[in-house]
Amino acid sequence: MRDTVSSLHGTNLSIAAFLKQPAQWKNSVLGALCFSADAVEDQMHAGMEVPCMRVPMQRLDAGDSVCEVWHGSGQLTQGQCGALHYRHDDSVLFGVIALPETTFEAGADKTPLQQATESAYRQIFSLLDTQHFPHLFRVWNYIADINAHSFGLERYRQFNLGRQDAFLAHGRDVVGNVPAASALGSARGPLTIAFLAGHAAPLSIENPRQISAYQYPQQYGPRSPTFSRASLVRLGQDEVLFVSGTASVVGHATLHPADVVAQTRETMANIKAVLAEANRLASQPGFDLASLYYRVYVRRPDDLAQIRAELARCVGDALKAVYLQADVCRQDLLLEIEATAAHPLPPLSGQRD
Repeated sequence: MRDTVSSLHGTNLSIAAFLKQPAQWKNSVLGALCFSADAVEDQMHAGMEVPCMRVPMQRLDAGDSVCEVWHGSGQLTQGQCGALHYRHDDSVLFGVIALPETTFEAGADKTPLQQATESAYRQIFSLLDTQHFPHLFRVWNYIADINAHSFGLERYRQFNLGRQDAFLAHGRDVVGNVPAASALGSARGPLTIAFLAGHAAPLSIENPRQISAYQYPQQYGPRSPTFSRASLVRLGQDEVLFVSGTASVVGHATLHPADVVAQTRETMANIKAVLAEANRLASQPGFDLASLYYRVYVRRPDDLAQIRAELARCVGDALKAVYLQADVCRQDLLLEIEATAAHPLPPLSGQRD
């Protein structure tokens, strides 16, 4: 018989629409990633049981906010462990943690951001060990002033130091078997991290057009980023694909540093290469550009029209995307795109309905 574990699926709606949903609907929600220029309305802070990541990030297309809502099924269990809020069903756990850097003091060898990052990831790994959800599928990281320098080092590089320290401290792989992830910059706010994890081990996917991020040369910082280009997860009746934050990078170098249309085209070429690898590993190939739901992070709001036009050219009328203003991890990158998709697994031979 086919595994009966429930599938994982997401929906997107405005914060106002999210708040208006009935209690029964909210009871099916594992967690939500919410973005608005005003850091999410006060209602999201009061009486909200759903674990909700809140990022002060302006939406650039229609609407003033967006929530990406991840649904589970069956009986959901929720809890809090330290600064971490979480919910899970029988197969998937969603969690969110926000840590102000001001709670940490600069030490002889670790900056406040590095300490906050290490602390957040240590709490995540401890929770996953305690709750027996050992495998990280996808991680979203949001860092204020990601390109700024302090304590002699760019803040994104400080973040990478803290993240890898936590991975190593918990005996986790820092090459190969690592989750899909993205790290974007917001104008303000605490270090904020959301994640999905589960019982099933994902397949980590790399891009043949790029050097794996965890093998970047030292010119990009004292520690390489710890993420895969995508994760493919088999859950119940579906395969779910998480495409990490992807940009105009070939090998390890940024291409087209001043040309937003060319960067968009190169980014989509990278996503297409990741999809080819995913289809090679999937139980049933079926992922294509039109099947993805995109979140597009745009450094300069004035570039939005050109980016949208190029994406429409690449994807066609089926394009489904949300556009947010954000800083990207390299100063010369003008946009970053992440994506998700799911499709049903093929029926097992001889399976009965």
